[in-house]
Amino acid sequence: MALLRVCGSSIFAFIIWRLIKRLRTPKSPLAHILGPKKEHWLKGNYHRIFQDGLRYNLDLVQQYGGAVKIYALLGQEQLYISDPLALHHIVVKEQNVYEETDMFIMGNRLIFGEGLIATLGEQHRKQRKMLNPVFSLANMRDLLPVIQPIADQLRTILTAKIPADGSVVEVNLLPWLSRGALEYICQAALGHSFNTLDPTKENKYMEAIRTLAPSTLRLIFLRPFIPMIVRRFSLYWRNKMMDWMPSDALKNLRHVVNVMDTASKKIFAEKRAALENEGFVGNAGNRMQGKDIMSIMLRANASSSNDDRLTDSELLGQMNTIIFAGFETTTSAICRILWILAEKRDVQARLRNAIRKAKRDYADAQGMSSPWEDVELPYDTLMGLPYLDAIVRETLRVYPPTSLLSRTARQASVLPLHQPVRSASGEMISSVHVPENTTLIISILASNHNKEIWGEDASEWRPERWLSSSGERLHLGDGEGNSTSGVSLGVKNGIKYPGVYGLMMTFLGGGRACIGFKFAEMEIKQVLTTLVPRIHFALPASADGNGHVKEIYWKMNGLQVPVVRPPAGDNVTAQVPLDLRRVCEHDFVVNQPN
Repeated sequence: MALLRVCGSSIFAFIIWRLIKRLRTPKSPLAHILGPKKEHWLKGNYHRIFQDGLRYNLDLVQQYGGAVKIYALLGQEQLYISDPLALHHIVVKEQNVYEETDMFIMGNRLIFGEGLIATLGEQHRKQRKMLNPVFSLANMRDLLPVIQPIADQLRTILTAKIPADGSVVEVNLLPWLSRGALEYICQAALGHSFNTLDPTKENKYMEAIRTLAPSTLRLIFLRPFIPMIVRRFSLYWRNKMMDWMPSDALKNLRHVVNVMDTASKKIFAEKRAALENEGFVGNAGNRMQGKDIMSIMLRANASSSNDDRLTDSELLGQMNTIIFAGFETTTSAICRILWILAEKRDVQARLRNAIRKAKRDYADAQGMSSPWEDVELPYDTLMGLPYLDAIVRETLRVYPPTSLLSRTARQASVLPLHQPVRSASGEMISSVHVPENTTLIISILASNHNKEIWGEDASEWRPERWLSSSGERLHLGDGEGNSTSGVSLGVKNGIKYPGVYGLMMTFLGGGRACIGFKFAEMEIKQVLTTLVPRIHFALPASADGNGHVKEIYWKMNGLQVPVVRPPAGDNVTAQVPLDLRRVCEHDFVVNQPN
């Protein structure tokens, strides 16, 4: 208990010191930047931004523009940025100045090890140089047919739940899509199956990965203290603090990290041994034939020069990093698309028609006689389907799975603005002075909803913006995409966002852009083209015993969290209950009422 008192006293002293330091500061260096008033002495505005904050985030930009002053924990002043020119400087032009925060880097290193999202500078560049070829188009083409059985298994499981007589059954899709996404990334990344789609074969690693994001979100207001604790306490004392802290969330997070670390070390050792013996390992090893990401990375690393070669610690760090990054966000994206299709029956019918045509055309060209629903599209055909591509892009733009990221200015700098903002004195300013050590929040959400760039209907889900009048895919910058506003798709007067995917910020841009976005896009499209031909999706329609019908609501808590509103739900438990039935010919008819 003495140790607990010491730890508590240290954190309390740190809070008091930060408050006194702010009180003694003569004038805020961000005093000239407008923003909302501080709403809480401890949380500032953070609770409004990071907890069910969709409307609040969009209103911030609507009221104050692309550079806003906000208050973080303990009243710390930060900048909330969505201006395209400013973001170009942050993530591309001056990415060496605007780095990931200490909280982000140290927190990720404690959880994942020395992976891509836990390193900076030259170490990060070396890792990225090694990993970039691993996610090449050639490797994605090789991966697609080997992981198709996962989507097939998911479809088999869901169709088995649907009555054969054409009636409807309600199914919570979230746990099944979550299991499927985890199996996808485990087989593709590790060449290893955890049998996640078999509910009779639960295992510790699967449960650890599935509970990691909820565990970290419960500790969001403790994360700012991580750098202070890491710098001031050794590993021994940090473990002691975890033992004594009266927090189930902390203890659960440590358990999750230990399970992930043990499993990844075991798989890594097997992979290394298999590489040395020129064989394949894992219960998916022979089928993957060494095409999984880890096998490719190990071979590339072994043939690299000493200067470019990654250490075993760095290779281990990539394993859990890739799995976590490719699991939670992809699950969210697929759930969101199916929810949209359930809400918009006309869109669902049009997509089903497009998939049927593509599969029939490919089957005819290849002389195949199997049912069109079972035809597996090759990579280039799958990725090139215009309407499917438009649906995926528009969903990722309007509803990015991750809405906010942060950066720290390692030195004083000046951020230019494309669109001037009004200062506290009333004058319009076209640049913002950023003091050293200032934290900046990158608003992916607000960037993707920027009306000047995406048109007045930027917040409206409209996949047609990505298509020409004849239904073909538009090249980015083509003016047809936003015919209602007359602006070019994703570009205005030569100004665009520096996003690596579709000129949107969903996967970020620059040297820290999401390295696996091509895999995520491929997985989403493969799952949709496998499920939609045989399953019809609709919003819940049956009332419970009290006459209440389930209404799905998406909370923006950093990640997108689907819940069921009261009184039919508790507004807390993540779930996506939809009505499922077998597809009939009527489900191909476009212009159905929603």
